[in-house]
Amino acid sequence: MSRIQSVFERLRAEGRKALIPFITAGDPSPSLTVPLMRALVDAGADIIELGVPFSDPMADGPTIQRASERALANGVNLERVFETVAEFRKHDGDTPVVLMGYANPIESLGIDAFIAEAVRVGVDGVLVVDYPPEECGEFAARLRDKAIDPIFLLAPTSTPERIARVAAQARGYVYYVSLKGVTGSASLDVESVAARIPEIRTATGLPVGVGFGIRDAQTAKALASVADAVIVGSRIIEESERSTPGDVVSRVRALVAELRGGVDAAGSLR
Repeated sequence: MSRIQSVFERLRAEGRKALIPFITAGDPSPSLTVPLMRALVDAGADIIELGVPFSDPMADGPTIQRASERALANGVNLERVFETVAEFRKHDGDTPVVLMGYANPIESLGIDAFIAEAVRVGVDGVLVVDYPPEECGEFAARLRDKAIDPIFLLAPTSTPERIARVAAQARGYVYYVSLKGVTGSASLDVESVAARIPEIRTATGLPVGVGFGIRDAQTAKALASVADAVIVGSRIIEESERSTPGDVVSRVRALVAELRGGVDAAGSLR
């Protein structure tokens, strides 16, 4: 059983939903990434999505684009992301870490080297935005062989055929994008999300996490009432942008604790 699966099993037994925050490795600085990851856990994160900086993050809105730009300017590449996970693992062997990013850095490093490093440092899942299930069967199989969960996106526009393909390849959880558009969008329609999730659940027994458009405890609670996990990225990065190096960790911790309260108010996993 993977660490991700273990987390969802524990939460189900406890009658709780999952909170999955996202930050970009190297933003606002490389030295603050591991302290931020620890703060996320302290505040109630169940799984951490760690963004791999990339120069053309096509699925991300302006907020996460800025985070990638800052991280790249700080000299953070995929190799340094692995170093960050290794450093985090010195103090935390339990919290799952999912790398989220794009194909180009993986292919530049080489798929064999990428998987070997992911295993070495303790990565639990990989979400590659531009690796659709139709084109990455071998990659996903190799991840599964190494007990790393391949995670895929589904969107409001996903067809039944795409949902079935994702269900066949995915492990860990499925990431449902709640909005048409990029990360950081604000017009969240909980009813439309609630209407779509049953279709996904008929195709897979994996937990369904929902992201994009979650701004506060109220929206976290609303989505946690219909999904198995709430995924928050842009709002956390915005809080980081408003902070100084001296208070960024405490401010992010406080925000994530607020989101945790909203998720916990929603009830239990199905």
